[in-house]
Amino acid sequence: MLALIAFLLLQQQPYAAPRTPDGHPDLQGVWQVRNTANWDIQDHSGSYKVPAGLGVVEGGDIPYQPGAMEKRKENFRNRLTHDPVERCYMAGVPRTTYLPYPFQILQTPEAVIILSEYVHTWRWIPTTSVARYEGYESWMGDSRGRWEGNTLVVETTGFNDQTWFDHSGNFHSDALKVLERFTRTAADTINYEVTIEDPKVFTKPWKMRMPVYLRSDLPRVLEAECYLDAEDAGKPIRGAHPEDRAPSATAPPKQ
Repeated sequence: MLALIAFLLLQQQPYAAPRTPDGHPDLQGVWQVRNTANWDIQDHSGSYKVPAGLGVVEGGDIPYQPGAMEKRKENFRNRLTHDPVERCYMAGVPRTTYLPYPFQILQTPEAVIILSEYVHTWRWIPTTSVARYEGYESWMGDSRGRWEGNTLVVETTGFNDQTWFDHSGNFHSDALKVLERFTRTAADTINYEVTIEDPKVFTKPWKMRMPVYLRSDLPRVLEAECYLDAEDAGKPIRGAHPEDRAPSATAPPKQ
């Protein structure tokens, strides 16, 4: 009986994450979501090559401005050809976190590094004071991290307007600001919460939340290449180059 009571008391104690030598929670390992947010971050039914799934948006609705909602509908109609991931471009932030590919977290006292299996994507997130790059604009943004107790908080700005939040066409502008929170809540689980702010597209900030799970079967991430044309892969795979360059400009003449 005493053993049972002790066991029950143990179960009630909050999880204590392992620590790195510098005292911060250890988030290192290979992680992956088990949801369908890559295809649609809201509730959606299944269709061709799209698995059905529950949404990850807090409250269910995304607060688009009226004009932006029309653009989102247009994106949905053109998703098979206009989704940046369909064109082998980087997935951006936060989509890289919930792609159907694992990612690896590495930590040093000065930075957190996230390596995605998808097209060699990586993020360098300094956790010490590093000035932002003025005028910086990129697919993955310019990230800065800090520790708030047991949570890694990452604030990212400096985006272009080329990435989508999912395959269904949810999008943003170059005014996007992303605030991510990574909290290890169990030996095999990180709670991932992200706040989206973009005054050009949305009427107010909104949130997504999801668990990310440890891939104990993988010691490291592998490589998932994505090629569209002979210039990169050595043979045609999926039609024209993303930038629609003429074949004569990208391929050697036929012998």
